[in-house]
Amino acid sequence: MQDRKATWTCQRPARRDFLRVGTASLLGLSLADYFKLRAEPAKAKSVIQLWMAGGPTQTDTFDPKPGAGEDFTGPLRGALSTKVAGMQLGTLFPLLAKQADKFTLIRSMTHNNNGHETAAYIMQTGSMPASDLVYPAVGAIVAYKKEEEGKAGALPPYITLTNPLGRFSECGFLGNKYKTFAPGGDPNNANFRVQGLVPPRGMTEQRIAERRSLLKSVDALAAQADKQDLYRGLDEFQQKAYALILGDARKAFDLTLEKDAVRDRYGRNQFGQSCLLARRLVEAGVPFITINDGGWDTHKDNFPIMQKKLPIQDAAIAALLDDLAQRGLLESTIVTWYGEFGRTPRVANEAPWFGGRHHWGQVFTALVAGGGFKGGVVVGSSDGRGEAVRDRPVYPWDLSASVYKLLGIDPHGKLPHPQNCVAYVSPLASGAIPTGGLLTEIM
Repeated sequence: MQDRKATWTCQRPARRDFLRVGTASLLGLSLADYFKLRAEPAKAKSVIQLWMAGGPTQTDTFDPKPGAGEDFTGPLRGALSTKVAGMQLGTLFPLLAKQADKFTLIRSMTHNNNGHETAAYIMQTGSMPASDLVYPAVGAIVAYKKEEEGKAGALPPYITLTNPLGRFSECGFLGNKYKTFAPGGDPNNANFRVQGLVPPRGMTEQRIAERRSLLKSVDALAAQADKQDLYRGLDEFQQKAYALILGDARKAFDLTLEKDAVRDRYGRNQFGQSCLLARRLVEAGVPFITINDGGWDTHKDNFPIMQKKLPIQDAAIAALLDDLAQRGLLESTIVTWYGEFGRTPRVANEAPWFGGRHHWGQVFTALVAGGGFKGGVVVGSSDGRGEAVRDRPVYPWDLSASVYKLLGIDPHGKLPHPQNCVAYVSPLASGAIPTGGLLTEIM
C-alpha cells in the first residue's frame, strides 16, 4: 500500500501528485473529462444508505454461485433470473428480481480487511485508517457540505435509523455538530416517536403511563406552538430541538400518517418500517439517512439466519425502490446496500461453526440505485466461487467519490482540518491510494 499521509495531514501533496492530477486525473479520467464532470449539476439530493452491520454474505444474496458446489452454496443452491437478462440474484429475492432494472450490482468491491471495526470505518468513511486522525463518515461530510451550501433544513441532515453504528465516531474530525442523529426505538412499534418515547422492555405500568402522558403533553404543546410564536428568544440549537419535537418536522417520523397497505408492503418489521421512514425523511429534505440493520455476522447458523433475514430485505428494498420511483424520487435519491465486508464463500461446516461463514474482505457486493446511477447493470465480477475479484476492482473510495459527485460535491474539495492542514473530501485527491476510478459507466 502506498503512503496515504498527503490525504489528511499537514504534509502538502507532492508536486508529482499535483502533476498527476493535471495529466491523468486521480479518478481514472482525462483532465477534460474531470472538468466536464466537475461542471455537471448535481443529480442527487439525498442518500439512503442500507447498512448491513456485521457483513452480509455475497454469494447467498447478490452474487450467487450455483455451480460452485454444495461446499460453497450450502442449501441455497440455485439462483433467480431477473427482468434484466444475465443478472441473477439469490433464491430468496423474488420481489427484487422484478425490480432489477432499478438497481446496479457492484460485484467486485474489495479492500482486503477482515476486521469489523477497521472494515466498517473504511466502508463508512471511504478512507483508509490513519493513526493521527479519525475521518468523518460520508454522511457527516454530506451534512457539512449541505450546511456550507446553505441548504440546512429543520431536520438533522444526517439521521441513522434507529441506533448509531457504534464501531467508530461518525463525525470524525468535523466534530459533534455533524454527528448522526439516531432517534432510537423501533418504527414498527405503534407508539414510535422521536427521542425514544417508546417504553423500553421492563418498564413499570406507572412509568408507561407517565410516558403516555408526556406524549399527550408534547402533542398539546405542538398544537399550541402552531398558534403562538413559541420559538422567539431561543438560541439556534433550542429552536432546532423544539422544531424537531414540536414542529412540522416531527410529522416526518409519524408512520401513522401512511396507509396500512403501504406499511404492509414494506413489511411490518423494524427494517421494513425503517425503509418507509427513510422515504418520508427524503420527502422532508434530509440529505443522508442510514438504516442500521445488524445481525449479519453469521459465523454460525448462516443459512437459518438467511432464511429469516433475506425475505424481510427482499420485501422492504423492493417496496422502497418502487415507491421512490412511483413518487418521482428515485432519480434524485441514491440508495446503497452493503456492509463492512462479505463472508467466506466456502461454508464452515466443521465444529463449532456447523454451517457458518466468516469475514471476507477480498471481494463482496454492493447494490446502488437512483440519484444518477443507472439500473439493470452489473459492474465487475468475482471468480467462479466468489473468492476473488475477477475484473474491474471497485474500492470503497471509488464508490464514495461517485456518490459525492452525483450529490454535486467535489471529491477533490477540501474539508476543515482541526490543525488547519490539508484534508480532502475523498482520499483519491492525494493520488496515494489504489483506485479503479469513478463509476462513470453507471453514472
